Amino acid sequence: MAQQEIVFVTGNANKLKEIQKILAPVTNYKLINSALDLEEIQESSLEQIATKKVKEAVSLLPSGTPVFVEDTALGFDALNGLPGAYIKWFLKKMSLDELIKILDGFESKTGKATTTIAYSDANGKIHIFQGITHGNIVSKRGSEEFGWDAIFEPLVSEGNLGIETYSEMSKDLKNEISHRGKAFRAFKDFLLSN
Repeated sequence: MAQQEIVFVTGNANKLKEIQKILAPVTNYKLINSALDLEEIQESSLEQIATKKVKEAVSLLPSGTPVFVEDTALGFDALNGLPGAYIKWFLKKMSLDELIKILDGFESKTGKATTTIAYSDANGKIHIFQGITHGNIVSKRGSEEFGWDAIFEPLVSEGNLGIETYSEMSKDLKNEISHRGKAFRAFKDFLLSN
């Protein structure tokens, strides 16, 4: 049986490589990429943002094309989850050093990383998958090439503080414990069972 193509809408080459590694091998699907320019609504709900984007992608692709989008947030506990879904826009206007300075007046330096995937199957039914990782917001350590990875030190297990930021750890370890890894493993399990 031929592999069915599934479209991942992203213009981020680093994200594409990471997802290809996490999803491999999903034997009945061939992951292809499309850098469609989708409208990103300003909304605090990742589910609403991702659903809107996948619906727009469906309208731009040939009928019946399975397609998925992914949105990621970084929320600070001291700020009741902000910047959250707005993290991308914060990073366009400020450096990582400036971003963590926001927490200077707060005792809590913890946060939550969340990835939400919206997948529209060949019949147009939308499925949502989400992964969450809790961690500490720290002074930047490691490479700054992948968003805010250099300031997020994940909790490796409940009650056990991590000692590395996402940027400092191996790609395999990051994919194993990260919010994105958790969301995409749930998505992968869904694809393998359908």
